[in-house]
Amino acid sequence: MFQVPETMNAADYFVDRNVREGRGNKVAIIDTADGREYTYNDVLDMVNRFGNLLREALDTRIEERVMMLTLDSPAFVAGFFGSIKVGVVPIPVNTLLKPPDYEYLLNDSRARVLLVSAPLFPQVAPVLDRLRYLKHVVVVGEADVSGVPGHIAVHQYGELMAQASNELEPEMMSKDDACFWLYSSGTTGFPKGAVHLQHDMLYCAYHYAQQVLGINENDRTFSVAKLFFAYGLGNALYFPFSVGATTILYPGKPDPHVFYQIVTNYKPTLFFSVPTAYAAMLSVEDTSQYDFSSVRLCVSAGEALPPAVYERWKERFGVEILDGIGSTEALHIFISNRPGEVKPGSSGKLVPGYEAKIVDEEGQPVPVGEVGDLYIKGDSTCAYYWNKHEKTKDTIQGHWLRTGDKYSMDEEGYFYYHGRSDDMIKAGGIWVSPVEVENALMEHPAVLECGVVGAPDEEGLLKPKAFVVLKPGYEPSEALAQELILFVKERIAKYKYPRWIEFVEELPKTATGKIQRYKLRQLV
Repeated sequence: MFQVPETMNAADYFVDRNVREGRGNKVAIIDTADGREYTYNDVLDMVNRFGNLLREALDTRIEERVMMLTLDSPAFVAGFFGSIKVGVVPIPVNTLLKPPDYEYLLNDSRARVLLVSAPLFPQVAPVLDRLRYLKHVVVVGEADVSGVPGHIAVHQYGELMAQASNELEPEMMSKDDACFWLYSSGTTGFPKGAVHLQHDMLYCAYHYAQQVLGINENDRTFSVAKLFFAYGLGNALYFPFSVGATTILYPGKPDPHVFYQIVTNYKPTLFFSVPTAYAAMLSVEDTSQYDFSSVRLCVSAGEALPPAVYERWKERFGVEILDGIGSTEALHIFISNRPGEVKPGSSGKLVPGYEAKIVDEEGQPVPVGEVGDLYIKGDSTCAYYWNKHEKTKDTIQGHWLRTGDKYSMDEEGYFYYHGRSDDMIKAGGIWVSPVEVENALMEHPAVLECGVVGAPDEEGLLKPKAFVVLKPGYEPSEALAQELILFVKERIAKYKYPRWIEFVEELPKTATGKIQRYKLRQLV
């Protein structure tokens, strides 16, 4: 039975405990940037030093915030768990944003300290003079900090770490104390700071990583999704640390050839990715020089995995992809396929520890097979959005989390994604799922990626329109557009076919690889 102690510290659970239980000399982190390995003893040393430097060198107090604009690296691990160990709240943020975004995030969170990787410093430097609360910038690596305003102190991470003590007792907290924040990008408006509690990571690690994936200390994890995402944070940090396993960290940009090389060189057993990256990896035609044999399970989340991608992947590598759905607010995956029980095109079944309901616009449960709004209940849900009272009430309704996703469930308890609530297209008075149309298009050999939205016809009625990215070797033409329309007509209900095909070089996406359909709607 899963139980969380009333008094705890998440860093103690994920780091110190591994050393106490005899795994101090076990490899915890492999840093692909330089190939260096770090044991759990090394991680404990780093975490303790960072916690001490926050307390002593930077005078950071319990519940104050540290923003982490940090690449996937040992410094991320030290910053994240070092902050938590002294009761300070780390906030990992998207490394792909623009300076005005960081101005908003730093002022909204009132972060006192910024931990920033040197290559990312130029993205925040232009707004430092407009920050109201920031007192310290700690730079990992070498960066030009000459223009930093006088009211902000700049420090070198390596110097502070070397000076700090490596002895530190954890600040014992309530299981319901704030532990870390993650900003939810959402589809519109300003990002919302989801406040996660001390027990949330334990809940996800036990119910999903251990009970669904069967993760154990012999596993090695590699995640295409970065640590600043809720998905990546579990995949590449607290999942492996929950059982004393090893994580493989890659700080670079997405590249299918690099992903294959990392798998070949470092032999992960659990491979976490997103549909876009799976499709990109499949587009590499000759993979004979790579070795994928170490991987026992693949996982996908972020958006629905097209069945065609699943089938091609399994045919090529003989490994299942377990598609699932999670969210920043719920912290990780709450519906997932199971090993040996995959239904391609579905998000799978409920993860243990979670409940779900699918309701209509009046809040009443819909019959099996019908589409409605998905609500989830589970104890990893964030406590609230920082400074967003009305948004909190809209999203977190008592014990239930409103996901904003349209879903149906079949007789066997498998859930099927039908798009975001605001992505659905009502064509001829009937709801059309853009995902269903996209999945049909993805089966055509010419289609690399596609996004479907509603566009007005000559009478102002919404009908599906597809934006299509072609695979190399295929050229846009009216003949191909008509071929794709006919192709879809033959596979799904006639009223769902795209009335228009527009060929594009690329699709607008979030940093996680989700298609931003609201941006496509702006193009129609």
